[in-house]
Amino acid sequence: MKKIFLVFFALFISNASFSQGVFNLIGKSQNLFDLLSQNKYTEAYAYFDPTFQSKVTMDNLKSLWGQIDERFGKLDALNVQSTKAEGAFYTVIVEGKFAKDTQSFMLAYNKMEQIVGFFLQPKSTTASYVSPAYADTTLYKETEIYVKATGHNLVGMLTVPKKATSFPVVVLVHGSGPNDMDETVGPNKPLKDLAAGLAAKGVGSIRYVKRTMLYQNEFGGAFTVKEEVLDDALAAIALARTIPEVDKKQIYLLGHSLGGMLAPRLAALAPDLNGVLLLAAPARSLTDILVEQNKYMFTRVKDTTQTGKLQLDTAIKMLDQTRITKLGTMKPDSTVLFLPASYWVDLNNYNQVEVAKKLKQRIFVAQGAYDFQVSTVDYDLWNAALGKKKNAWLKLYPSLNHLMSWQTEKGSMEQYNAPSNVSEELITDIVEWVKAKS
Repeated sequence: MKKIFLVFFALFISNASFSQGVFNLIGKSQNLFDLLSQNKYTEAYAYFDPTFQSKVTMDNLKSLWGQIDERFGKLDALNVQSTKAEGAFYTVIVEGKFAKDTQSFMLAYNKMEQIVGFFLQPKSTTASYVSPAYADTTLYKETEIYVKATGHNLVGMLTVPKKATSFPVVVLVHGSGPNDMDETVGPNKPLKDLAAGLAAKGVGSIRYVKRTMLYQNEFGGAFTVKEEVLDDALAAIALARTIPEVDKKQIYLLGHSLGGMLAPRLAALAPDLNGVLLLAAPARSLTDILVEQNKYMFTRVKDTTQTGKLQLDTAIKMLDQTRITKLGTMKPDSTVLFLPASYWVDLNNYNQVEVAKKLKQRIFVAQGAYDFQVSTVDYDLWNAALGKKKNAWLKLYPSLNHLMSWQTEKGSMEQYNAPSNVSEELITDIVEWVKAKS
């Protein structure tokens, strides 16, 4: 949920004159890079204000993009990193993920929403990923695999214990937004950590690049979580059944964040799964989660002014637009805060807690008390619904955050700039739960 959250957080800490235009600026930034990637320079050049155009010709822009294309390769994805008011201007910083490398850009807009500046950002000094101590490579091996759903071929990784001949396997499902197979967030790679930790303790796993990263162009119209998550997760489960060394009576699915929210739905679609694991999984609607995130961050900013409160109210009102449960006169591909109406309707008509209560498979629920994206409110709801059920096991980890890593406080997004690993305690609990079988 990180990418969506950053957008809304930017909304209420900005100047009031820009608050309702933030979404337009982010959309314009995305459109600019789409046009440049398609070599539509005339249309892209029209996004710049006359002052910029008087100094930089369209041929200059074409030459610059040509150099970027030559150096970095094809643009695969664009993520919003931050937005900020700078006096009379507004800046949007985006990270482009290209075929050869990543590069961040800063776009400066005037109040008429025209681009007055286009800059390549210096390479980030963010720390690098640090492999956890429990990732003992003498105990496991990794093999490249492909998860194949209709018309899609997703590269992935099969991570298995070296010496085991019949072992359980867990399919790992990402959170929201475009994700690589490791679910990389800054220097953190929670799915990579989980795969290594599980395999070192005798449990195999399958992880794969999310479809929204490899096939981003397919998500411009109407879609739901079926296309975003479900189809590929089911294909990964089917793949697990074909691996000779896997104990076919010990196939599980682990979902993180949005993946955890959808895990009960996947269990219903794949009734022969032996169980599902929900890590930092929302028990409420996505809208409720985003509203809570905004309120939490607003308290951290400590802006008690009337303007600040108005901006928070504006953000919440915009979020309330996503509570739709029927299309009505809307077209499925109508955009509601960056996602199609079809997506919101589908998700809002899904009650993950009620689905989970009806499951016969085993259920594992884990939540970090220092998670500021999915809070203990959700854990309490899961516990109230499942706590007395014989097939469910739940645990609240006092010092873990949304990435299931140890922290000293609840914190904010800056927490993700420092490398940390998934808790070994959690991994041990998962292994013991899986091997218990009942």
